[in-house]
Amino acid sequence: MKRKISIFLVILILASTIMGCEKKPKHTKYEGSFFDTFDTVTMVVAYTETKEEFDSYMEAIHDRFIELHRLYDKYNDYEGINNIKTINDNAGIEPVKVEKEIMDMLIFSMEQYHKLGEEMNIAIGPVIDIWAEYRDMAEENPEDAKLPPMELLVKANEYTDIDKVIIDKENSTVYLEEPHMKLDVGAVAKGYATEIVAKEMENKGLKSALISAGGNVRAIGKPLDDIRERWGVGIQNPDRSLIQGGNILDTVFIRDASVVSSGDYQRYYMVGDMRVHHIIDPKTLMPGDYYRAVTIVTADSGLADILSTSIYLLPFDESFKLVESLEGVEALWVMKDGTIESTDGMKEIMYSQGATGSKAK
Repeated sequence: MKRKISIFLVILILASTIMGCEKKPKHTKYEGSFFDTFDTVTMVVAYTETKEEFDSYMEAIHDRFIELHRLYDKYNDYEGINNIKTINDNAGIEPVKVEKEIMDMLIFSMEQYHKLGEEMNIAIGPVIDIWAEYRDMAEENPEDAKLPPMELLVKANEYTDIDKVIIDKENSTVYLEEPHMKLDVGAVAKGYATEIVAKEMENKGLKSALISAGGNVRAIGKPLDDIRERWGVGIQNPDRSLIQGGNILDTVFIRDASVVSSGDYQRYYMVGDMRVHHIIDPKTLMPGDYYRAVTIVTADSGLADILSTSIYLLPFDESFKLVESLEGVEALWVMKDGTIESTDGMKEIMYSQGATGSKAK
């Protein structure tokens, strides 16, 4: 499925004046990117002592993202790899033995489903596939764009029972009990992969980096520029494209944390004047219609990815209550009329509310 790319911009806010005489920082900022995993651009900004050190980390990051992309891919087969597509292809036939990265991600997703609610259901694949088919047709022939028939969606929804995803931890197998069942991990895989990569790079010795995989940003440490204590991460304005000016809604300042956004501006097609986006509500089988965008800030990128979908698909009172019930989670909502709501903790790290990334606050 062709996907539009939403790049969650990384904004590095530098102090305009440095008072006094400071020695040259020990670390230098380097940047790199690649565009061959998870259908998005992945950008890396890191502070290392040498270019050779950065290149080594960059190669390791790229290689690991490729491995995880292949494991979490539901569209393509890879020689010698059992992935999400392999599980889907064997629905109702037999269990599939999978790698730990798949087992852990599916277990995590199912635990969050039962904890947070049914808004993020990895078994919704049959419904998502129909929407993807109609989105592809709309991209090929915009004048013929239309919504899927509700009866088709309702029929597909008969095969989305997450309790029929059988995970055997002892034998490392996953089995979909019924034919026609399909996993779709699009609302968790990229964030979960980003978290895996960040932790592994930290264990290898990387102390200062920002990894931005599309709309999933994960900070490692702080910028080692002897100026800032926090990274500045820009939140995209849903009313402005990346090539337009004024496309940053606000900036949040983080350290050892993740920022993930979801919105109706990321992947969509038009049916007349109606914007039909990709975040499907399991209750209505239609795109969520409460907000233009939401942003989550929390430590774990996988959890942030899941939560950005969950809170997008809940009315504001329920959405706000859910976030407030979770320790270490902050959120921002861009309402349909363009107004902004946020938790108190989010306000404390927002540029518009006086926050900065510098040592002197």
